Amino acid sequence: MAQARQYSSSLTVPNGGNWGDWGKAEFCSTGYANGFSLKVEPAQGSGVEWDDTALNGILLYCTDGTTITSFYIFSLPLSFPTPQQMLQWGQWRVMLWHPSLHLTTFSLNVESPQDRADDTAANNIRFRLSDGRVQEGKVDSVWGTFGPWSDQCHSGAICGLQTKVEPPQDRGDDTALNDVRFFC
Repeated sequence: MAQARQYSSSLTVPNGGNWGDWGKAEFCSTGYANGFSLKVEPAQGSGVEWDDTALNGILLYCTDGTTITSFYIFSLPLSFPTPQQMLQWGQWRVMLWHPSLHLTTFSLNVESPQDRADDTAANNIRFRLSDGRVQEGKVDSVWGTFGPWSDQCHSGAICGLQTKVEPPQDRGDDTALNDVRFFC
C-alpha cells in the first residue's frame, strides 16, 4: 500500500454519484500516474432480478512501477463483506498505459438516480494525457453521460486517488463505485 505524500491540489467533478463513503486516499510512492485499468461488471440483463453496478474499481499505474487503488474499508461486524468481496462484481479490463505521458485531468461518466429502477452510478472514466490526447476506459456500459472535465493538474500530474464506494445492499440496489477524486 502506497503511503501519503505531498500534493498540491485535488481534482473533482460535480457529477459523482450520491451513495457510499469515501475510502482512504492512496498515492504513487514517487512519480505520477501514466496508465489505468478499470474493474467493470458487464450488463446483467433486464428485469427486477438483475442488478447492474457497472464501474467498480479504478487502478492507477505509476511511473515508479507501482499500482494504487482506493477501496473503502468498512468497520462493521466480521460477517460483513471485505472490500475484496465487495468488489467481486466485474473483471479488471485491459491496462491503458502510456510510458512517456502522464494523466492530468479527468471526466466521469455517471448515471443519474433512477428512482425505482436499477441505479449504476459511475460507469466510465476518461483522462486527458500530458500531450493533450484523451484516453477513455474500455467498458460496455450504455448508461449515464460524461460530465465536465475536472481542473487540470498545474504542477506535475495525477499522483493519487480516493474513491467513494457504496457497500453491498444485500437485496437492495447495488451501485458500488460512485465518485472519485484525484490528487496532483
